[in-house]
Parts: sequence; structure tokens; C-alpha cells
Amino acid sequence: MKRYYITTAIPYVNAQPHIGFALELIQTDAVARFHRQLGEDVWLLTGTDENALKNVQAAEQAGQLTKDFVTEMSAKFRQLTTILEISNDDFIRTTEKKHHLGAQKLWRSCKPQDIYRKSYSGLYCVGCEQFYTEPELINGQCPEHKTKPEVVSEENYFFKLSNYQKQLEVLIAKDKLKIVPDSRKNEMLSFIRQGLEDFSISRSRERAKGWGVAVPGDESQVMYVWFDALSNYLTALGYADDAEAYHQWWTDNPNRVHIIGKGISRFHCIYWPAMLLSAGLPLPTEIFIHGYVTINNEKISKSLGNTVDPLQLVKQYGVEPVRYYLLREIPAYEDGDYSEDKFRQRYASDLQNGLGNTFSRLTNMVEQYLGGKLPGKVKSKLNTKLVTDSLHNFRFDVALTAIWSWLKAVDQEVDDAKPWLLAKQGEQIQLTTLLDRWCAILLEVGKQLAPFMPQTAEIIQKALTADKITKAEPLFPRLQ
Repeated sequence: MKRYYITTAIPYVNAQPHIGFALELIQTDAVARFHRQLGEDVWLLTGTDENALKNVQAAEQAGQLTKDFVTEMSAKFRQLTTILEISNDDFIRTTEKKHHLGAQKLWRSCKPQDIYRKSYSGLYCVGCEQFYTEPELINGQCPEHKTKPEVVSEENYFFKLSNYQKQLEVLIAKDKLKIVPDSRKNEMLSFIRQGLEDFSISRSRERAKGWGVAVPGDESQVMYVWFDALSNYLTALGYADDAEAYHQWWTDNPNRVHIIGKGISRFHCIYWPAMLLSAGLPLPTEIFIHGYVTINNEKISKSLGNTVDPLQLVKQYGVEPVRYYLLREIPAYEDGDYSEDKFRQRYASDLQNGLGNTFSRLTNMVEQYLGGKLPGKVKSKLNTKLVTDSLHNFRFDVALTAIWSWLKAVDQEVDDAKPWLLAKQGEQIQLTTLLDRWCAILLEVGKQLAPFMPQTAEIIQKALTADKITKAEPLFPRLQ
């Protein structure tokens, strides 16, 4: 059986989960469900990144021990996966022993000539957990967090990223490491061609406040959070112990896929592959980079404090409308803006008056005019290639637009054919044929919706394959 390993990035736990990460979870879940639908063996991994300095600072502000704080916050991210119906097979915490051991094993596996120690002074943004050069700043501030980086001077271990410049360029250019969409691939190639600089992969234990994964053989240093965090894709599979799952899903699997946000693309497309090359390990095969969810065209950020709570959104509108909105309204390859007005408009037009109304209307007519019995002789002749191709290419919005075009066509046909008049005129054969065909299309809609809206898909399929079809309850209640 074909295997497919897919991961989300792992978020810092310095604050509550926000809608941007909810988008990534739902996108990843839709891809995983789609590949399961194709009959593939799928493993979906998510989790939390708990070793960052920003987590330590957040714990201090909350007046808690770091250990207790990250445990409490990690539980909120785990809860989010349940509430959003994410079908993850595992949830990795980077404070787990197997992760620490695996991260240290990866460090030791890198070529000795690729890791060296030197004194360094640079501009560090704790929000990004990354050093910036002066030209990368905007008005002296971090481009992501709009804060002034602090000057950090210390002696750290460095990774010789420059050793892998040519190799990375070829791998990405030839799609051996496939980056989707092409605009992101070109960004990465452009960055590589400017010349790669070695990067610091450790922090003094003192500056890290004793928190993090110890550098093998040097207790005075802990690993730079990105070196340890990226290894989660291996450590969750039992890399430390050379476990069977690690070989099954990583070394012997042709599909190793990461879904990430554009803000961390360099870490995943350049640093991570270079580390793997140094350690002599297989690279991811594909990386899909999504844009940001914005509010009033501003990036949603825990640091900027303009977040939308996905848990509250689900509580208010239900999980399926939230999944639908994020996959349909946010362009898969670009940034997309969230507003409550847009959400309510989509809910009313596409769900309540669209899918919900069509479903209710058809099941009602089958019950009323055919005694709840469909001949089921007509099979849907819909061309589902666009939906399938779009999902292979992470184009969630395009796939859903195609599915809704079928629904609109059915609605238009119902209005034109006026089945209620056919029933009055006793045109039973024509009426039966039409209802049979419309329900066949709706059944196909239910099947195609399964990766996006699993509960809704199941309700539609069960209702239309029942021995006796009855008028369905409203799928999406009218909003107050």
C-alpha cells in the first residue's frame, strides 16, 4: 500500500492557538483525509514546539515554572486538534525524552566539519527566534513582529550552511525537493543564489535560562530552538531508537510532506534539508507553503495581539463552517483576510442557502413525490478531475469552488424544471428521472466533500443511501 507522511509545523506555546494555525491544521487534515480516500496508508503528525526562549519569557510573565506553563499550553493545542476534527495519528511535544534524544542524535550525525564554534555578535528577534542582518530589518525593526531586535554577543556553535548551497539549489530547482507554489520555490532559489551564510545552532545555557535540549558533549550550551524543533519530524517516529516506524514513514517512504506557513519557509526549505544532507538522511519530498490569515490586511500574530480564537469561532458557528470558510475563503497560495462579516456572508450564501437548502429541498421532494424511494439507476457523470488535481496541488479553494459549481447547476435545474408542477401534472417518469439524477450529483458532492467537511459529507451520504429517504434537518441553522 502506498504510504503518505504529512506534518504541520509545530507552533510555539507562548500564547493561545490562533486562527492562522487552525488554517494549517485544517489544510493538513484535508490532504490527509484525501489521501486516505485514495486508499493510501497515511500518517499525520502535529505537535508543539516547547523549547524556545519566548516560551520561557511567557512563563515568567505568567508567574509559572516553564515546565508547567508549556504543559498547560500544549494541552490547548491538543484540544484544538480534537475540536477541529483533525485526524492526526500522533502529537509530538518537544519536551519529550524521545525528542531530546533524537535531536541530540541528529546533531551527532551531522558531519563534524559542518559544526564549529565561534564568537558572534548579531541582531536577534526573540519573536522569530532568529538573527537578522541590518538590511533585512524594516526601519530598524523585525519585518515579522515590528519590534527592535536585541544585540546578542556570545560564543556558539555554527552550522556550515555554505557547504550545501549548490546542492540545495539543484535539489529545489529540479523539484527533487518540491516546493509549492512556484512563487515560494522561486523565493527560496533567489535567497540561496544570494549566498548562504552559516548560522548559529546553539545558545548559551545562561541566555536560554537552562531551558532546551543540551548540546551533546557541551553542557554549557543548549541547541538553538530551530535545530531541535525541525528534528521533530523524525523524533516523533522513533528516530532516536532507529524504530521501525522511522524507517516505515521516513527512510523507506517516497512521500514525506510538510505543510508550513511562509514565515518559516527558510528554516524548512534551506536549513532543514542542509542538516539532513549533513547527517546523510533523506530529505522531505514536498513542502507546501501557505500564506497568512490577515485581519484588515495585517498579519495575525500572537506578538501583535490581534488574534482570532478558533475555539470561540467553532463554539459560535460550528466546526464544519469554520473548516469550510478557511479552506474556501483563504486563497491556498496567498494571504487571505478574515472578518466576521465575510464569515457570516459565506455561511449564509454557500452553506445555509446553498448546500443546506439544496440538500433539504431534494430530500423533501424524494419523500413527498417518490415515497422516499429512489430508483438509484442514474450514476453521477460529474468530472471530478479538477477537484482531485487541486487537492494533489493543495488548491483547497479551487476544489471547493468546483464542488459548489455543481450545486449551483443543480439548483438552477430544479428552478427551471419545476418538479412541483411535474408532480401536479402526473409526469411521474420524468420527475423520478430528474430527482434520481439530482440526488446522484448530491451524493457525489457528499463524497468529494469528505476531506473538507467530514461530518457534513457523512450526513449527506447516509441520508441519500438510506432505504427510505426523508426530508433532512437543516444542515446549517439560520444565524441569529
